[in-house]
Amino acid sequence: MMDKPEIRPSEGYMTEERLMMQEMARDFAMKEVLPAANRLDPEKGDIPQDLIDRMGELGFFGILIPERFGGLGLGMFEYCLVAEELSRAWMSVGSIIARGNMFYKSIPARTDEEKLEKIKLMAQGKYLGAFSMSEPNAGSDMASIGCRAVRDEDEWVVTGSKYWCTFADRADFMQVICRTSADPDAPRWAGLTAILFEKPRGEFPQGVSGHSIPKIGYHGWKTYELAFDEARTPAYDYGTTGGAFKAVVSGLEGARAHTAARSIGLARGALEDAIAHAKQREQFDRPISDFQAIRFKIASMATEVEAARQLMYFVCHQIDNGHNCAKEAAMVKFYAAEMAERVTSEALQILGGAGYTTLHAVERHWRDARLTKIFEGSSEIQQRIIADTLLGKPTRD
Repeated sequence: MMDKPEIRPSEGYMTEERLMMQEMARDFAMKEVLPAANRLDPEKGDIPQDLIDRMGELGFFGILIPERFGGLGLGMFEYCLVAEELSRAWMSVGSIIARGNMFYKSIPARTDEEKLEKIKLMAQGKYLGAFSMSEPNAGSDMASIGCRAVRDEDEWVVTGSKYWCTFADRADFMQVICRTSADPDAPRWAGLTAILFEKPRGEFPQGVSGHSIPKIGYHGWKTYELAFDEARTPAYDYGTTGGAFKAVVSGLEGARAHTAARSIGLARGALEDAIAHAKQREQFDRPISDFQAIRFKIASMATEVEAARQLMYFVCHQIDNGHNCAKEAAMVKFYAAEMAERVTSEALQILGGAGYTTLHAVERHWRDARLTKIFEGSSEIQQRIIADTLLGKPTRD
């Protein structure tokens, strides 16, 4: 009889190709991303351009881009696999890969040939986008967007304010969600369009000004408040005028899986650092890893990380196989984000006073984990989605 093959965790998901990709991403994250994060995050420095270029060489910006466009032609599973590894070192690096993978379907181009060339550059990390949807008075309620775009022959003219636009300075183009219809009889979510602005790196488009928002975390790149003062841009039209709401919503399952992957990476980084510290730190003539209180903390932390990871794998598998999983995507985003804050906080507790300094990465993981409960739909929004799926919409008077 043949010997039974070795059983690996998640064997049904983890093919040899995926294991190789995971190992490659992990090696890059620990050898190249982590040292940069430890050096730059305490001073709120930006992700170095040479690190972005290296990620482009490795194909990280083109994981989801079809092979015919120069990408790897892989799925959400591989995308999130890489995002977890990068986020274990620095969440901002785990996030920046979305600036290629999630943008290739809508870029500023006049012809199919121009679009193809730009997508090929995007897959190499040489043509990246920024997304601007939120406003001072519009966040979870996308239907409240008030930034206006008016058509003037073959151009859009945009006026209004935007908030929380990350990478607006270093991107090659911006997707800006604007209101293009004010029909009082239409639903509130109708009449929204993604307006595309191409621009030089390091600058804003003409007619756009902005300033960096002071953040407590998510360093490595800047996040902006933007003001559009009759800013003009060509009317690149791919048949999406007025349909931005549905387009954004259709991409939320993948975005939420990506946030779960980032959350898991953060939590795993904190867990690994806590384990290493517990083995090295001695009190009362023994390593603190001998104490049951610490051992049980680590056992609970590891269990939560793995539970979130397995749910993420399932959601990615469903997305890649074309199955609707809005409820499960909300669940994994909700659970992983909440888990990440708990685990990183417990890790900081294990490090004690050392954890409350910028000398150790755990405080970075802790600060960044707090954001995962807010962006890509807050925890409360995810709970609402889950509850509405299970119970139906709330009754109204």
